[in-house]
Amino acid sequence: MPSRKLSGQNWDSTPVIGALQQVGPLTVREVSTEATAKIRFAAALAEFHYLGYRGTVGENLQYMVTSESGRLLACLLLGSAAWKCKPRDRFIGWNLEQRQRNLHLLTGNSRFLILPFVQVPHLASWVLGRVLRYLSADWQTKYGHPILLVETFVERERFAGTCYKAANWLPLGSTAGRSRQDRRHTLQVPVKDVYVYPLVRRFREGLSA
Repeated sequence: MPSRKLSGQNWDSTPVIGALQQVGPLTVREVSTEATAKIRFAAALAEFHYLGYRGTVGENLQYMVTSESGRLLACLLLGSAAWKCKPRDRFIGWNLEQRQRNLHLLTGNSRFLILPFVQVPHLASWVLGRVLRYLSADWQTKYGHPILLVETFVERERFAGTCYKAANWLPLGSTAGRSRQDRRHTLQVPVKDVYVYPLVRRFREGLSA
């Protein structure tokens, strides 16, 4: 069984190919409080995600997807939502004061990785669906408050957002192509499409309270 050793981790590079039903039972687990699993989670993102991994700041949840044998297949990181985003803020309909007060009730899907050895159609949308089912309850358990809305930003030149569309996320438009760190509006960054997923029906009332 071939493997590669990267960042102190041994990665099984045997291809996982086939229909989702053929992969066998999968486990989706939140691992942000598990020391050993967190190391493997971080190593996978650092090695295989095109943005790499620089750690987390603030509230976050980290989900690992493993096969029946315990092999890591996918990782999903959720953390702080963007401070402001015109398409999202227009969709919610909140004002500045409401956003300041309730931004913690949003989270952003900042990293989503299917390991490169894994080629299973519909796996990505299945993972999103499973995580969203438990996300708010997991956040409540860890931080004492729920999550009402999830957002993600998809780099348009790299990805079509297919898995988010398949998982019924809502497309809201695109960013202006500027970094949140660009106070002088001169730093150009890739344009990203904005998607959101409400976790409760009356999310606008909760976010505008």
